[in-house]
Amino acid sequence: MSVNLAKGQSVSLLKSTGETLTVVRMGLGWKSAPGKRGFFSRRPKEIDLDASALLYDGKVMSDVVFFSHLVSNDGSVQHTGDNLVGGAGAGGDDESIMVDLAKVPRRVTQIVFTVSSYTGQNFTEVQNAHCRLVDETTGRELARYELAGGGPHTGQIMAKVERDGAGGWKMTAIGAPASGRTFRDMLPFIEPFLS
Repeated sequence: MSVNLAKGQSVSLLKSTGETLTVVRMGLGWKSAPGKRGFFSRRPKEIDLDASALLYDGKVMSDVVFFSHLVSNDGSVQHTGDNLVGGAGAGGDDESIMVDLAKVPRRVTQIVFTVSSYTGQNFTEVQNAHCRLVDETTGRELARYELAGGGPHTGQIMAKVERDGAGGWKMTAIGAPASGRTFRDMLPFIEPFLS
């Protein structure tokens, strides 16, 4: 059964058997909000949101996976490809990032997942945005965070996966607004959420 996370809430990434998960997929989905109705109505704009995974050694970024660097240098994190328009919304994922937790180097203590509007539209023009974590071995959704309310920002720090004290991992929903078209623009907004 999936856990619907609220902002700031965490969930342990252990299987029901107590084993640590090995491969997880962070899925991001969104739809363009419909345009105004009436004589001059228009179709929803195409919005290019980009998912990124930033790997941290403590509070120092050691690698990043995004549309222009699809695989981390160590091979443990992989982006499945850039979606330029979205459309899956609440039902499915438009972009996915796979994380092989067993292969993540020990020096990487946390992985932060962000989404940014490469085309510059703000989140008032986005609907049904979500971030979800799936056990890639079984296909079971473990946790989901729904981005509600939109807002005048162009980026969102969605969630992070970090090592816990017991040698496993946990996911925390962040849901913090940020500004920027790329992960680089969002680095100052990420800093307060690093452990």
